[in-house]
Amino acid sequence: MDAKFLEILVCPLCKGPLVYDKVAQELICKPDRLAFPITDGIPMMLESEARELPPEEDVK
Repeated sequence: MDAKFLEILVCPLCKGPLVYDKVAQELICKPDRLAFPITDGIPMMLESEARELPPEEDVK
């Protein structure tokens, strides 16, 4: 994932910054506790595509 591309992406819900999880291939919004998948190099930035992070999962 291109670092410059990551700088301009924000959470579609709160407009906050996202954290790139290279291993899981997800973009994580810490405040909303959502993980948006990256499929074939394309971030899926729809709320319906996001995975809710359970309370026990550590947000990096």
